[in-house]
Amino acid sequence: MTKGPASLTDRPEWQALVGHQKDLEHIHMREQFRVDPDRANRFFISGGGLSLDYSRNRTTDDSLAKLMALARACDVPGRIEAMFRGDAINLTENRPALHVALRAPEENPLVSEDLDRMEAFVEDVQQQRRTGRTGKAFTDVVSIGIGGSFLGPKLVSEALKPYCLGQLQSHYVANIDGTHIAEVLKRVNPETTLFLVQSKSFKTQETLENSKVARDWFLANGGTEQDIAGHFIAVTANAPEAVEFGIDEDNIFPMWDWVGGRYSLWSAIGLPVALTIGMANFRALLSGAHELDNHFRHTPLEQNLPVVMAMLGIWYSNFWGAETHAILPYDHYLRSLPAHLQQLDMESNGKRVTQHGEPLNYHSGPVIWGGVGANGQHAFHQLLHQGTRLIPVDFIIPLNSHNNVASHHATLFANCLSQSRALMSGKTLSEAIEELVGEGLSEDQARSLAPHKVVPGNKPSNTLLMDKATPETVGALIALYEHRTFVQGIIWDVDSFDQWGVELGKQLGKGILPRLTGDSDQSAGAGDSSTDHLIQLFRRR
Repeated sequence: MTKGPASLTDRPEWQALVGHQKDLEHIHMREQFRVDPDRANRFFISGGGLSLDYSRNRTTDDSLAKLMALARACDVPGRIEAMFRGDAINLTENRPALHVALRAPEENPLVSEDLDRMEAFVEDVQQQRRTGRTGKAFTDVVSIGIGGSFLGPKLVSEALKPYCLGQLQSHYVANIDGTHIAEVLKRVNPETTLFLVQSKSFKTQETLENSKVARDWFLANGGTEQDIAGHFIAVTANAPEAVEFGIDEDNIFPMWDWVGGRYSLWSAIGLPVALTIGMANFRALLSGAHELDNHFRHTPLEQNLPVVMAMLGIWYSNFWGAETHAILPYDHYLRSLPAHLQQLDMESNGKRVTQHGEPLNYHSGPVIWGGVGANGQHAFHQLLHQGTRLIPVDFIIPLNSHNNVASHHATLFANCLSQSRALMSGKTLSEAIEELVGEGLSEDQARSLAPHKVVPGNKPSNTLLMDKATPETVGALIALYEHRTFVQGIIWDVDSFDQWGVELGKQLGKGILPRLTGDSDQSAGAGDSSTDHLIQLFRRR
């Protein structure tokens, strides 16, 4: 391969940040807020219907300037423009990454045509011009996919539940564990269920096996081979395989080569979303993402939401030793956001070589994890506050709720703010002693217990706000994290749009499965005694 640029860590902009981190190492955010009353206003930016308070970070104005100098040295503006221009930025597969084109149908006739086809299909189902085999209206849609064909649509279906039209219920099947499909099939009626088989290659093992189970169930419950065409839809780039499965050619929607699976929500992969919330709301989802795209493309780096969030992530991963990053949505409808972002971020930037094939001498993507607030406060937040690891946090919360039950939303918002404040300010030893003495403990008792109540604080967090979780703001939120991930990939010089690491397990599985089922020579070893031993245990079960 062609040799790439000098190592990232040799850049003067990188070295400047190494020194800057040492300058800030013993400065507490408490003190920064005390001496700078305007800090929250200066570290607050907006775009695409979203606002970011990033004042609770271990940063100064100089930190941001140095981080943006690194971004410019790595040509972040040029790489952003290259993506929107349609350059082949996915170097290992020599193709563009044009998921942003899916959000701009007026600029792309192919995308516009697909959306029109989706709209016609959705309206036919909703107006009952398209019905099940017995003439009954469809009541359920079962989406069968995995990875990006599953996580993104599932997230949006949950996030936009207040916008559901009420006619169809969506269900998602991904896991090859038979329990998943079995439990879904127990809840639906074969006469009124529409199945969406979502697979770019139409060869993904989990999706195909689950689709075969669904087809067999349909045939065993009154359906015929001819009826399959009316109940099964495919979204794929491999139309011949879908036709072979029994799906009518007119019921096949395309997936494009220039869109990766984890970015495919915006395509026909979003059909289960469109069927439940309607095409008008699905188009609004695209519009919100497109507005964030324009913000990302045209806003100066210092006020650019994805760029600022990306560079803060670089700051903690590479200069402060953070190994994980927590995503904490304080909105029940956004409860699946951490799972979607796990795939988006870790599949994109979980790489060990540069785009030019050279080993990294620095860490790339962190472990992404999280959970819905305020539930986590009674579980893993203990580690965030008093654990020994530095874990940056993104708090995400709407200003308004779809369900104004009693004072719940004010209480939820108070919990969110109190958690970010506690992470920042903490509690000192003297404060803990004073508090315990005030509760009636003796001085000696207080001094004995106080160390256990000390919270160091100085833990970084972002607070990301929206007015309400609407199709537009949810679209913008997902696009924000897509672009954040891309910018970090630019800095680390990795290909954020391939995923070769997932292929090895698939390859090995093809050899293991026949040995488990007895369809291959059992005398042939797998190459390691552990695998051979476990295969024998399975065979003897």
